[in-house]
Order: sequence, then structure tokens, then C-alpha cells
Amino acid sequence: MRGASAQAPALAAVDLGATSGRVVLGRLEEGRLTMEQVARFPNTPVRFTEGRGEGLHWNIQALYGAVEEGLGRAAAAAPGLCSIGIDSWAVDYGLLRGGRMLGVPYHYRDGRSARGVELVHAVTDGAELYARNGLQHLDFTTLFQLAAERESGFLGLADRLLLLPDLVAYWLTGRARAEATNASTTGLLSVADRSWDTGLMARLGFDPGLFADLVRPGERIGPLTPEAAGRLGTDRDGVQVTAVGSHDTASAVAAVPFEDPDAAYISSGTWSLVGLELDRPVLTARAREANFTNEGGVDGRVRFLRNVSGLWLLSESIRTWRGGTEGAGGADGAALEDLLAAAAAVEGQVPVFDAADPRFVPPGDMPARIRGWFEERGVRPPGSRAEVVRSILESLAAAYARTIDTAEELSGRKAGTVHVVGGGSQNALLCRLTARRTGRRVVAGPVEATAIGNLLVQARAAGLVDPDAALEDLRAIVRASFPVTVYEP
Repeated sequence: MRGASAQAPALAAVDLGATSGRVVLGRLEEGRLTMEQVARFPNTPVRFTEGRGEGLHWNIQALYGAVEEGLGRAAAAAPGLCSIGIDSWAVDYGLLRGGRMLGVPYHYRDGRSARGVELVHAVTDGAELYARNGLQHLDFTTLFQLAAERESGFLGLADRLLLLPDLVAYWLTGRARAEATNASTTGLLSVADRSWDTGLMARLGFDPGLFADLVRPGERIGPLTPEAAGRLGTDRDGVQVTAVGSHDTASAVAAVPFEDPDAAYISSGTWSLVGLELDRPVLTARAREANFTNEGGVDGRVRFLRNVSGLWLLSESIRTWRGGTEGAGGADGAALEDLLAAAAAVEGQVPVFDAADPRFVPPGDMPARIRGWFEERGVRPPGSRAEVVRSILESLAAAYARTIDTAEELSGRKAGTVHVVGGGSQNALLCRLTARRTGRRVVAGPVEATAIGNLLVQARAAGLVDPDAALEDLRAIVRASFPVTVYEP
């Protein structure tokens, strides 16, 4: 990406993903956004095998240290740094008491939340939950994790709960806030008015006082603490931490370069988030049965979508073939490029599996699980690695097509175009298969949608674009700044 003038005010996006994180500098010049990645670092979970903390956890201390190091590089590279925004995956949290963290945050792929589902459903059923929070059922949603936490007795020790991007912001500013788009994924935010559902909290035995005051994307959280400013080597009074769409999908959808508001989107990464952007939630029984969610978006929009397994299936398969460690995810570019080329050359039909099967959620030997899925049904599984990769991508494309068709039926909208943003937009084979399976035009890009959405919300808050600019105006900047690739069905 091209550089930007030293005079333009700079913004820093902290973008934390399930396998890696990065810090990206952005500047607006002549109506275009320029970006520079100043730091990238791995995000590798840790597994404890003894004691009450047994299970899969995030290495949040190492992650935060890498965030501060990256922000230090950003401050050194951009003396005009004026704002920092933080986004990450959803649902996971840290517990604090007296401002100090208790234990290590659990990873959403840890199996403890299955017990939490039982505990919550003993108090309220799925239909009532959907009417209250509008969320699809996922075993690892925050309220299920908290039910398991409460049964263990650990929740009672805490006086504050912060979702992970809010926790990072707290350590930078000393101010505990809960950003609304991420809060909407907890199951504890009212879908009717986007406020904390204290009645549901009380029924489930959660102290409403644990949950911080809500802020919306674009609101200021606060300046850096003197200590954080010192570690970053910057002026604390000149740098504000700004709330963005802190659920990474909220930021990614904010950067989808829609020209047709009825178009569908796929935010494609470790997970694939497939759906439509709406002005109001869809809370029908049919939407609940189809497991569609109504999560909060930037500027009060609704992300009406369904989680579909994503490139996790591919990265875990490659990790298994390479003999990698648990949760390491990903592959070097050359190895992935060779596999995709071989998969594209596979002739004839490959079998397709249900990418939404829960067996594919935990870390582990993904090729063996895929093989087992077919063998249970008397179907010959894919043989070579190229066939496995092709089967994964065909299965994802088929799942995308089913999900978009269902979203249209439930919402009454008709999507003629599918926008693919995020890392999966670089996968030309997946994009071609998606166009073929959906029968729709696929517009791929931008790759860096999450960081772009993060930066543009900050830019509006900082007055670098019209503070009254609508989301459509921010998307016009995306279209002017980043190329896309079109795949016809």
C-alpha cells in the first residue's frame, strides 16, 4: 500500500483475530484512505491441563504486550497519531476484581460452555432467548460461558466483566466501557432497545453491576493513561482511544463497498459470517429455527447473518498435515498457494459435507473428521490432499448459497450481488465456487475490511471526514480507495 504524507493526522487500528493480530496505521488524503501495517503478531492459545483453570485459554498477557509494542511502533512512525480503535472476535471476556484480572480468559472453542447451555435452558428456553436477544444459538455465546463460570464459583469473585477489546481499551485508558456491537453478541443485550437486559441477568444469577456502561461506535472512551502513554512513547493528551465496531465483523461490514443496499455479504476469515445488512431485526420463529442472528452494526444497523464455518477448516487441515501445535492455525503462503492450485486442478465431482456440523468447531485433525463424516453416511471421502481442499471449498460455497437463499426468504430482500471481504476474498478458487454455487455475481475485496471499517469510524469521530457522514458516505471512501475483483456466475 502506498505511503501517506507525514502531515496528515494518523489513526491506528488494533485488529485482533483468532490466529493473529496486527496494528495498522491509516490516513485520509483527498478522500482516500491509505494504510500501512506496522506490526503483526501471532495469537496462539494455551491449554492448561491441571487445576480449576483447566482448558483452552487466550494468552491475553502476551497479546496485550504485542498490542502495546505495535502501538509504540505506530506512534514512532506517525507523530501525528490522534486516535486508536480496537476490534477483535466476539463473546470472550476477562474478569476483574479491583481492577486486576482474575485468571486467564477462556477460548470460545473450550468445551466448558456445553454445561452452560444446560444451565441456561433450565431457566429459559430458546424461543424466549431469541425474542429477548435476537441471537442464533451458539454453544459458546457469552451467557452460556458465564453460566458455567457461575457454577464453578469463579464468577462470584469478580466485580467487573469486560469483553476482550474492551479489556484492551481499559488497560490503555483506565476506563471500563462496553462497546455495543460486541455487547450484542453476548446474549445479554436487549434486541429491542440495545441496552443491557438486566432482567435476564437477574434470572440467570448474573450481577448486572458486572457489566460496564455501553458506548457506541464513534464515541470516545478516553485518553491514554500516563503510564500507557509513556510505554508507547507518545503524548497522552493528543491520543484518544475511540470506540469502533469492536466486534471485528461489525467493522468489516461497515467497510463492505455496497452500491446495492440489498446485496449480501460474506466476511470471510476463520469464520464466515454470511448475511444481509438490515434496518431492523427479524425475530420470527422461522428466523430462529434457521439459526439466524441479529447482531448490532455500526450506526444502529442490524447484521442479519448466520455463522458458517470458514477458513478454519482449511487452516486446521494444513496444520494437521504439517504436524503443527494446537490452535496454531494458518500456513505459509507458498504451501497454501500450491494446495489451492492443486485443488483447482481436481477433475470431476468431489463430495460435499455439512460445514456447519459441530464436530468441526474444536481444534484437531480436520481431515480425519471430514473423512469420518463421509464414512458415517456411506460416501466415499476425498482421497488426496488436493481433493480434501477442494471438498472444503465446495462445501463452504454450498453453505454460503444455502445461507443467502434463506436470508432472502426470511427478510423479503433479493440479493443479486455477494460481497466477499476479508482474507477469503483473496482465495480466487473459493470466490469462483461461490459465484457458481450461489448463481450470483461475487465482488471480492477489500481484504483489509476490518481494519478499514475500524479506521473510518475513527476518522469520522476525529473530524477527518464530515462528523455527520452516513455509513454510505464512508463506503464511498472504500470504493474510491481499494480495488475489487468481480467473479461472474
